[in-house]
Amino acid sequence: MKPGIHPDYHPVVFQDRSTGEAFLTRSTATSQRTIEWTDGNTYPLVVLDVSSYSHPFWTGTRRVVDSAGQVEKFRRRYGHRGGRK
Repeated sequence: MKPGIHPDYHPVVFQDRSTGEAFLTRSTATSQRTIEWTDGNTYPLVVLDVSSYSHPFWTGTRRVVDSAGQVEKFRRRYGHRGGRK
């Protein structure tokens, strides 16, 4: 890689705002906030609104959409016009 043209790639702690869970990884993200990690070092802290700790897909708490109910609601509202010819 050419020196001087890439952003600084350094350790950063990302913290989920809703669960408080945090993980240490490397990133080019910067922050004025810092946190002392379990290894005793201080790292920049980036707070996330959603991460794998709180996203419904990863936690298994996703909503089940009743598609049949939605279709019936649509048909009641707009009427059933019949099938294709």
